Amino acid sequence: MNETNYAETLKKRISQKEAIIGVIGLGYVGLPLVREFLKKGFRVIGFDIDSAKTTAINRGESYIKHIPSDFLAKAISKGLLDATTEFTRLKEADVILICVPTPLGRNREPDLSYVINTAKSIASNLKKGHLIILESTTYPETTEKEVLPILEKTGLVVGTDFFLGYSPEREDPGNSNYSTSKIPKVVSGVTNTCLELVKLVYDQIVISTVTVSSPRVAEATKLLENIYRAVNIALVNELKMLFDRMGIDIWEVIEAAKTKPFGFQAFYPGPGLGGHCIPIDPFYLTWKAREYDLTTRFIELAGEINTYMPYYVVQKTIEALNKRGKVIKDAKILILGLSYKKDVDDARESPALKVMEILKDKGALIDYNDPYFPNPPKMRRYKFERGSVELSPENLSSYDCVIVLTDHSFYDPDFIVEHANLIVDTRNLIKDKMKYSNKVVKA
Repeated sequence: MNETNYAETLKKRISQKEAIIGVIGLGYVGLPLVREFLKKGFRVIGFDIDSAKTTAINRGESYIKHIPSDFLAKAISKGLLDATTEFTRLKEADVILICVPTPLGRNREPDLSYVINTAKSIASNLKKGHLIILESTTYPETTEKEVLPILEKTGLVVGTDFFLGYSPEREDPGNSNYSTSKIPKVVSGVTNTCLELVKLVYDQIVISTVTVSSPRVAEATKLLENIYRAVNIALVNELKMLFDRMGIDIWEVIEAAKTKPFGFQAFYPGPGLGGHCIPIDPFYLTWKAREYDLTTRFIELAGEINTYMPYYVVQKTIEALNKRGKVIKDAKILILGLSYKKDVDDARESPALKVMEILKDKGALIDYNDPYFPNPPKMRRYKFERGSVELSPENLSSYDCVIVLTDHSFYDPDFIVEHANLIVDTRNLIKDKMKYSNKVVKA
């Protein structure tokens, strides 16, 4: 069978919703994709090395806030969804989406082990007619120089026997305005036929697709999007520290600046960067740039500033305590918010975790409150024993300092100001300057 026959057969199966979709990695990227394909009537098989996730899905239980459990349960009851840790079942799928983590190593070098191991698992189960699409964020050339050679070791040829492309994820957890289906999707393919198939797949579930000339361009597009945010957040974080010394409120400055209808986009300071993308992705390009004898100075400077922010928060906390005759050692401190951003159940790379670690190392006694994490989340680098404490008047007043690290809608600024002794606010939760008095310190 020639390339046209394989491609045409797959196009027909996709167009008629007969193609079986395999999604590898059932986290904050993979599970929303599962939902979108199910909505359009596709049968989906979810793959993950974490049996807790696959077991939960097969019970119809969602572990991500914005994915309803009843939706998964209905899909399972209809026979449209099941999840497994058995990667031999990849043979059952027609389309395979790779949505696995791409973390950094200890020295900020890219860790592609999840991608490489996944590619090897696919290669062991590769069949003619398979379409494989990498979604994980990575440096340019990963699809063609890392994934493709592994698949072609099977003796099958890309564009003839199987098809390969890259389409970067653009998930924004907690953003009700832009769910998966409402976000345009950048698509690419190793060959023209690969591109046609990748585009056709995503045309089934998203508002629009944006084709680019190669996987390298698509990989670079994703990095540019997140580097743009990282650099601008670093800028306002640096200005926050400067303006604080000058007695100027950065939040008031931003509110005034964003009234300009052109040439300015508002970014906001915070206690550091969080989530899987912005703290990590820029360093993928920094690492790759060394191969071309270039230093990405903007990226590295932004990284230095953003990485420093948890230390700045701790320093501001120490200064605030000192002004009240207290030292950091044995100070009772309550952290408000573990999530990396407002109203999401996601603590990946959250700056709150780093702030807590620094405070513990300095001898502070730490508790936290977060309605999305009654118990500490599982993290690769951090381990905290105690769960979320109740946000009662008695509890608030018992702490020497309350640090606002995530401005969940759940948190009532009036209630916090009334009952806390000292507040270090990193998110501008408490906006009314009349309530600042001697209780609130912006950091």
